Amino acid sequence: MGKVIGIDLGGSTTKIMGFDGKTMISPFLVRANDPIASVYGAFGKFLSVNSFKIEDIERIMVTGVGSSFVDSRLFGIPTAKVDEFMAIGLGGLFLSNLKKAIIVSMGTGTALVKAENNTAVHLGGTGIGGGTLLGLSNRMLNVRHFDELIETAAGGDLSNVDLTIGDISKEALETLPSETTASNFGKISDLVTKADLALGIINLVFQTIGMVSVFNTRIDNIKDVVLTGNLTNVPQAQNIFNQLSVLYNVNFQIPEHAEYATAVGAAICFNTEGISMREVL
Repeated sequence: MGKVIGIDLGGSTTKIMGFDGKTMISPFLVRANDPIASVYGAFGKFLSVNSFKIEDIERIMVTGVGSSFVDSRLFGIPTAKVDEFMAIGLGGLFLSNLKKAIIVSMGTGTALVKAENNTAVHLGGTGIGGGTLLGLSNRMLNVRHFDELIETAAGGDLSNVDLTIGDISKEALETLPSETTASNFGKISDLVTKADLALGIINLVFQTIGMVSVFNTRIDNIKDVVLTGNLTNVPQAQNIFNQLSVLYNVNFQIPEHAEYATAVGAAICFNTEGISMREVL
């Protein structure tokens, strides 16, 4: 059996990983605006880094918004397209070792998928995501890159930005502690700093994604939410989701290689019974 490669062609990044049998092979990503240039560059780098030859690859599975531009076999290797929501669902379950969960793909925007065994259903999503982070930080802080935003937010104080329950009530509500956010950016202080604003932007985006996820867990009483996508690398995210876990009794988790979940799911689809795929000739 040859190696199966999964490629997630996004709007600005291409993620690639492989399976040799059941063993995962070194995932990585490349950045490019042209999806075709990106996929060929990513695959070429993948072969080089792992000292593989083209004949070592049995199958390439592509997914993501950029996969619509793939209209022929890549390097002559049998290539197939996989539904992105199916890839998100199966990839999230595989990395988390769960049988059933809400899988949240946090990219430029955010998609939510209910996954169970070999099925995945798109629940919806929100336009709040990485694009929101960069758009707001660009206009409000003149910060244009994720790394710079994360660094700027270090040491930020949300009490100079967000209105809390404690700010508007002398008594904590039964289900809402005093530190719970009542209004994002509802309390801009004269003492606000760039760090405060940067942390406020991050908090706004991840609290919104978290609450949309919580609402979706109520549909089938699902307790597990698996967070995937590039935004899982934002260090402040874990603390925000931990707070929501305690508040709403939902198990948020970020598995290892979470940013590659969709590429992982695409590869898994090749050997999963009953999964539909479109061959590229």
